[in-house]
Order: sequence, then structure tokens, then C-alpha cells
Amino acid sequence: QVQLVESGGGLVQAGGSLRLACAASGRTFNGYDMGWYRQAPGKEREFVGRMIWSSGITVYANSVKGRFTISRDNAKNTLYLQMNSLNVEDTAVYYCAARQILSREPAYWGQGTQVTVSS
Repeated sequence: QVQLVESGGGLVQAGGSLRLACAASGRTFNGYDMGWYRQAPGKEREFVGRMIWSSGITVYANSVKGRFTISRDNAKNTLYLQMNSLNVEDTAVYYCAARQILSREPAYWGQGTQVTVSS
């Protein structure tokens, strides 16, 4: 059974940083990309960034480019999202997801972790 478990959310002041982690288990993820999505109150879920697991290539949404960085620890099968220069617009529930390459939507989702940025 595939499990994605996020951690690291919390409350931070504007301009601060947080690092989220997503521990993956239950299968190997070659042929998948692992990514982050977020959903703010009253808004649709949006793409934040992803990493192709086999190559390490990353892609980011324009809204976070230059501020957020995705990395991984292969030994721990864990994906990270380093978030710097946070602003109130980054407040959302952040979800980790695994998507089979060329699929439209992720096949697996984590439960989400709340990030709240105060002004």
C-alpha cells in the first residue's frame, strides 16, 4: 500500500522559511514524478512543483520559482520542499503527490500539512 506522509508545516512570519517533508513508502517511484500541490481557503488546488524521481529534474510554478526548492533523500525515500521568503499568499494546505509520468493527475496523495504565514 502506497503511503505519502507529509510533515513540517506550521506557523511562520512573512519572510521566514519552512521545510516540508514527504516520506514515501509502498512502492518504488521510478517512472513517477513526486510533487507538491497546495490549496488555500476558498481556492482550487494548485501545482507548486515536482521532481522526476529517476532524474532529479525539477519544475516549479512561476509563483514560487526562486523561493521554493524541491530536493530528495533517496536513502529515506523522502521528498522535501524548502520554502524561503514566505508571504501570506503562501498560506495553504500543502500536499505531496506521486504522478506516473505522462499521466494527467497524480495517482497517490498525502494527507496534507498546514502552512500558515502571518504578516
